[in-house]
Amino acid sequence: MKHLIFAAAVVVAAPAYADVKDAVENHALPAIDAFHTAATDLFEASIRDCLAEAMVDPYNAAYDAWMGMSHLQAGPVETGGRGLAIAFWPDKRGMVQRTVTRMVADQDPIVTNPGEFGEVSIAGRGLFALEYLLFDPELSIYQAGDYTCAMVRAISADMVTMAEDIQAEWTQEYGPSLINAGAEGNTRFLSPVEAQRAIYTSIVTGLEFTADQRLGRPLGTFDTPRPTRAEAWRSARSLRNVELSLNALYDLAQEFADGPTPTMDAAFERAMNSVQKFGDPVFARVADPQGWFEADVMRQSIKQVEQAIATDIGEPLGIAAGFNSSDGD
Repeated sequence: MKHLIFAAAVVVAAPAYADVKDAVENHALPAIDAFHTAATDLFEASIRDCLAEAMVDPYNAAYDAWMGMSHLQAGPVETGGRGLAIAFWPDKRGMVQRTVTRMVADQDPIVTNPGEFGEVSIAGRGLFALEYLLFDPELSIYQAGDYTCAMVRAISADMVTMAEDIQAEWTQEYGPSLINAGAEGNTRFLSPVEAQRAIYTSIVTGLEFTADQRLGRPLGTFDTPRPTRAEAWRSARSLRNVELSLNALYDLAQEFADGPTPTMDAAFERAMNSVQKFGDPVFARVADPQGWFEADVMRQSIKQVEQAIATDIGEPLGIAAGFNSSDGD
C-alpha cells in the first residue's frame, strides 16, 4: 500500500489511466480488513474491561481504521445504512446525545440482546454513541456492573457485525464486480467506465466531505465560528480525522491512477502541510481570527486537491471536472 510520501523531483505530466483492480485489491480490501480487525479488537477489549479508561485506546484504533475506509460509502457500506450506523455525523440535531442519554436513563434492555441491537436508532449505535459514553464527563464514570458497561459491549458487538457484513460483501461480490465491470452477468457495473466512475466518485466525495463538513462545520462563518460542531471533538480527534482521511484518499487515488500525478501529489502535500501546521486537535482555535484564517486555508487547500485530481485523473478518464459526485455509480 502506498503512503503519503512526496518526491522532491519534478515529474513530467503524463496521462493517468484508471486501475480499478489495484484500487480494490491494494486499497479497499485491506482497509476494510483493517476495520474488521480493529472492531473485533474493540469488542474483545470491552469484554476484558469495559470501563471508559480501558476502552480509549481500542476505541481510537477502531476509529483510525474507520477513517481508512469511510470514503468507500457506496455498495456494502451504504447497504442498510451501515455507514451512518457506524458513524452518525454530522449530527445537526443532537440526536446522539438525546438517544444515548435516554437509553441509559431508561435502562433499555435491548443492550442484552445482540441479535436485536441492530434495530436501535442509528444515533444510538456506532462510534459516536460510543464516544459519548466514553468521553462525556457525566456518562463516562460508570462502573463494571452498570448498564452503561453493557451498552458499550452491545455497541462494540454491533460494529463487529457490520464490519463482518461489509467485509464479506466487498470480498465476495462488490469488489469482484468492480474489477470485472462489463463482464457477462455483471449487472452492477455494466462497463469499465462505470467502475472507474465509482472509484473516482469515492475520492472526490471524500475530499468534499472533509472540506465541507469536517472543516466547514467548525469554521461556520468568520463572525460565528462553531468549534463544538467539529467531528469527534469529545475524543479530541477532529484534526486527526482530517489527516487520516487525506492519507487514505491519497492512497486510493495513487492506486487508481496508473500513471504520474504530479499536480495531485503537490496539492496533497500542501494540504497535509496545512493540517500539520494547524496543530489544534479540536479546532478550538477557530474561535480566534488567526486560527479561523489558518483553518480556512486548510479547507481551501483541500478544495485545490479536488481540482488537481480532476486534472490528473478526471480529465484523462473523460470524467468532467464538474461531475456531480453525489450521483454515485
